[in-house]
Amino acid sequence: MGSELSTNGDVYSYGILLLEMLTGKKPTNERFKEGLSLHNFVKATLPNRVVEIIDPILLQESVRGGTSANITLYENNLGNDIHLQCLNSIFEIGLACSTESPSERMNMSNVITKLCSIREKLLHPTRLRRGI
Repeated sequence: MGSELSTNGDVYSYGILLLEMLTGKKPTNERFKEGLSLHNFVKATLPNRVVEIIDPILLQESVRGGTSANITLYENNLGNDIHLQCLNSIFEIGLACSTESPSERMNMSNVITKLCSIREKLLHPTRLRRGI
């Protein structure tokens, strides 16, 4: 935001990069004017409308890869869909890293912990349900 370089600035950039990758939208998108930003756009849609903001190319790739063919624009319920829950969690990390106040941004060691937890949830979904 025009201040000196810092780790908090890097955390902010990381958060915006996550949001860009998941939405397919750049922070400079013409849609983001008059107070609306990529951060606010994502924040306004979570957690109930994840599918509405996800980059459609990511949905196509996941269907093609056979990992989450049940995610559609009509099925936007986080409920039991582990892929939507994980996408929501990654969006939340992006939001936590890109808050305006540097002191409120997530610490990168916490980011790593959360991302590893998400990966574990995707790789071993039944293990987590049974409490193993």
